[in-house]
Amino acid sequence: MISAGLYVVATPIGNLEDMSARAVRILNEVDLILAEDSRHSAKLLQHFAISTPVQAFHEHNEQRLEPKLLEKLKSSQSIALISDAGTPLINDPGYQLVAAAHEQGIRVIPVPGPSALISALSVSGLPSDRFVYEGFLPNKQVARNKRLAELANEQRTLIFYEVPHRICACLQDMIDVFGSGRIATLAKEITKHFETIRKDSLTEILIWVQEDPVHQKGEFVLIVHGNTQNTVEELEASRVLKILLRSLSVKEAASTAAEILNGNKNRLYQLALTIKDKQEK
Repeated sequence: MISAGLYVVATPIGNLEDMSARAVRILNEVDLILAEDSRHSAKLLQHFAISTPVQAFHEHNEQRLEPKLLEKLKSSQSIALISDAGTPLINDPGYQLVAAAHEQGIRVIPVPGPSALISALSVSGLPSDRFVYEGFLPNKQVARNKRLAELANEQRTLIFYEVPHRICACLQDMIDVFGSGRIATLAKEITKHFETIRKDSLTEILIWVQEDPVHQKGEFVLIVHGNTQNTVEELEASRVLKILLRSLSVKEAASTAAEILNGNKNRLYQLALTIKDKQEK
């Protein structure tokens, strides 16, 4: 019989053959399974003949359920936490419960398995020794471009999640901010029937996505090469913009800097916004 505690259990991101034997055993033996969407998880549990009681556990009820769950755990019960797919807590609920369990001395046990971001990184053909996971970028273009500008000089590999209706806009914004030649890998529908891994420049990836509506469907992981260019140019751009922003608006400063430096106006505009925000804080 398994020990009491909170088990954080990874489940398949598409292919059910990726479910580990240990994960099946743990889910069979715990007292309760917490599932992000109990209806979605029912298919997985039925496939592996797991009959353990299931409780829906998501961002809307996490805070309300936490005290009762902690009491169960403190009374030597065992609970497994799963998400809709992959490793829990990566853009999924559960952080508060795990943090509270640690604070109260409750054992938290990882049951590792599939993770979309790690799976995509491993086949991306991009540097994997140092990377930054950014999750989903902001929905609104202004906020999205602001965040991209903050990441423009990041030298580590960047990993993003994106949804179908935003993938084209996201790629276009990356081209505007990072440059059209920045190398990236688009991983689509990992481990599923229409799995696609495409490494190319951001511009070529956008062209590929736009050429067929089918290419815009599915779940996306976008891995972008870090900035390997000489940052002296960026430092000079920042210096020029700081001077111009003393007397000009962000738009005017970016336009003038583009003329002075023969640079990309959109990229300089985003950099000017970042500088202005820091100056005002």
